[in-house]
Amino acid sequence: MANTTFPTVDKCTSIGREQHAVVADMDGTLLRGRSSFPYFALVAFEVGGILRLLFLLFASPLAGILYYFVSESAGIQVLVFATFAGMKVSDIESVARAVLPKFYSNDLHPETWRVFSACGKRCVLTANTTIMVEAFLKNFLGADLVLGTEIATYKGRATGLVREPGILVGKNKADALLKAFGDTEPDIGLGDRHTDTPFMSLCKEAFIVPPHPEVKPVTMDKLPKPIIFHDGRLVQKPTPLMALLTILWIPIGFILACLRIAAGSLLPMPLVYYALWALGVRVTIKGTPPPPAKKSIGQSGVLFVCSHKTLLDPIFLSMALGRPIPAVTYSISRLSEIISPIKTVRLSRDRATDASMIKKLLEEGDLAMCPEGTTCREPFLLRFSALFAELTDQLVPVAMVNRMSMFHGTTALGWKGMDPFYFFMNPSPVYEVTFLNKLPLELTCSAGKSSPEVANYIQRVIAATLSYECTSFTRKDKYRALAGNDGVVAEKPLLKADKVMGC
Repeated sequence: MANTTFPTVDKCTSIGREQHAVVADMDGTLLRGRSSFPYFALVAFEVGGILRLLFLLFASPLAGILYYFVSESAGIQVLVFATFAGMKVSDIESVARAVLPKFYSNDLHPETWRVFSACGKRCVLTANTTIMVEAFLKNFLGADLVLGTEIATYKGRATGLVREPGILVGKNKADALLKAFGDTEPDIGLGDRHTDTPFMSLCKEAFIVPPHPEVKPVTMDKLPKPIIFHDGRLVQKPTPLMALLTILWIPIGFILACLRIAAGSLLPMPLVYYALWALGVRVTIKGTPPPPAKKSIGQSGVLFVCSHKTLLDPIFLSMALGRPIPAVTYSISRLSEIISPIKTVRLSRDRATDASMIKKLLEEGDLAMCPEGTTCREPFLLRFSALFAELTDQLVPVAMVNRMSMFHGTTALGWKGMDPFYFFMNPSPVYEVTFLNKLPLELTCSAGKSSPEVANYIQRVIAATLSYECTSFTRKDKYRALAGNDGVVAEKPLLKADKVMGC
């Protein structure tokens, strides 16, 4: 139970704290939820797959018994062992950097964040493993110091054990705080349970965060830096129940995905819409698409300029049109090429070669292109490459959006060959295809507009339709951010609607 000798956090003023140092616990304090199981489950699944998640789920009852009836440290040690034993440290770091921040940010406690963000020096003292939480706390919450449990490693792999002094709970937290701050007393201590009392008592002021599950989390716009890029397969936070449902669903979902992919690959395109609808895939079509180009009269094909949500965008575009539309792509796995019901053409990244190839494809008929060059899950559009605007004036913007309940159909750090399978493994995935008006001739390059102006205009039109924000980020920025160079993301501001981007 929480120690009631401390006032609650809502009594703590956040005015004039710029020169103050705050020390906060994480689970139940900075985060609304008191259980760290979901975050261990994310690491288990993303690094070790379904079998590691199953192992963690089987170990969790033992962890719970030890946690509540023996000691916090014993329970957490079980979770650490079940999750990390044998994993590559580099893989754990990748998940902590690219997957966990999105889930952590969705659970921030508003009152704790109000106080924490107001202080000039920010320290987090947590029983969580440092390797899991440090990237999020420093890169997205502006923490100056993270003191957590350190995992033991051997030849680049985690052993499943922890280094001395062990799990950071109770007295170990107080000792770690004394070692870090010395004789300097932190101004504010924030905790949520009786085992936080030792370190909170070392602070000039201390406040308890009472359990209020109904408290709404901090909204994304309150964070110092927006989370634009993230990775991982799971859509929902894997609580024990959700983890169990995921494990039970995956065999069923994989069979269902194979049926859906077979239907899309083997049936004529006019029938694919109805076949997928019968298999639980919902496709919403808005707007009026143009008719097919008439090659008999020398009519050039239309270039459909799409926002990019998954590599299935051109396929759902073809479904909406009722005819297969070839697509150009920067990268696609060999498996995806084999099972694709439409023609896919790889771009070489050589501007002259790609321009020649796209022109030739347009002479043969309509073509689909995603000029962002990579996917983005959040409500942002990345910078549009301007090459397409130089090649044709027959431009039709298409706003693509999808909804998934269990699995993301994209990955940056995993095997892309599984992307379509994971998308179709969702119980009832939804795709919405919105055809916008064909670009007027006076807004094309033929009328004197520069290619970046045309690309930026189309980006803004699609963003307005989807209620997204435009950014100047590129494919390279995404991969650098997920690989650990978050500074490149922080340095690039979001664009205002009337700002023209360079190319």
